[in-house]
Parts: sequence; structure tokens; C-alpha cells
Amino acid sequence: MADSTASVEPVEGGKRRDFLELLTWSTLAVGTAAAIWPFIHQMNPSADVLALATVEVDLSKIPQGSAIKVMWRGKPVFIRHRTPEEIAEAQAVPLSELRDPEPDSARVKKPEWLIMVGVCTHLGCIPLGTAAGEPKGEYGGWFCPCHGSHYDTSGRIRKGPAPSNLPIPQYTFLSDTLVRIG
Repeated sequence: MADSTASVEPVEGGKRRDFLELLTWSTLAVGTAAAIWPFIHQMNPSADVLALATVEVDLSKIPQGSAIKVMWRGKPVFIRHRTPEEIAEAQAVPLSELRDPEPDSARVKKPEWLIMVGVCTHLGCIPLGTAAGEPKGEYGGWFCPCHGSHYDTSGRIRKGPAPSNLPIPQYTFLSDTLVRIG
């Protein structure tokens, strides 16, 4: 009988030891996750950025030939109500003349409305040309005075150090006079 009792104790002790080891590792995993969570959570966008994840703009207040600047995700977005002349000029540019070849039709959903992020692709400056009286550069679009980048009426780089066109954000026309950016 002593032999059968001795053989049972190590098995029960082994089960207890396995349980304690599992409990220890589980506690360590939960503790590590709890300690790391604040570092992971701080990388999420702040509340003010999340609040601006989308922005709706009433286009009826923008006269033809003018532009406005709205803020979206902490960046300026230029919205220009283009004239037929500006549209024709943008469509007539041969792609071979462009540093970052992109046809005007690929940059707009409706030819009369150009919507793009207003951050120069050179060093992140904000080009001029949206407000009345600001220089629009040699191509009638936007001009970044910091380093001399010139953009055309389609927001494409034409002259200066900027390597690419002004980016186009995701946007949806909710009606003929209302657009949602983001």
C-alpha cells in the first residue's frame, strides 16, 4: 500500500505545480498587458482629431472663380469652384510637361470642383492662392513662397522643388451643394 500512496502524491503535486505555473504565467500576461496599454492607447488619435474625421462643406456659398480653405484632420483643404476657363486650361496641359503626370479628370469628381489637401509636397508649407489677393503663381493655381513651388489650376506641380502634386483627399458629394470630406 505504501507504494501505491507514494505514486499518487507526485501526480497530485504535479497537478498542483502545473496549476500554479499556469496561474503565474496568466498573472504575468495580464499584468504586462495592463502596464503596456497606456503606451498603446496614447498612439490613438486625440478627441479633437477624431471629431474632425469627416467634415461637411456647403458649396453653395463659394462663387465661381474663388476658393475656400477648411480644416480637416488638422490639415487645410482647399476647395476651388473653377471657372470654365480654369477647367479648360487644366485639361489642355500635355502630361509630358508635368513632373507628376496626372490628368485633370483623375483629380476631380466634378470638373467645376477641385478639392485637395493644401500642404506643399516639398516641406509641408501651406501654399498661397486660396484667399483673394494672394499670389496664385505662374500657372494660376497656388504658390508656395517658402521655396517657390508653383501649382496649376488642378493642383499639379509645375515649377519649383515640390516632388508631387497636392494630394486629393477622399470626398463624397452628398448633393449638388454639399460635400463630405473624409
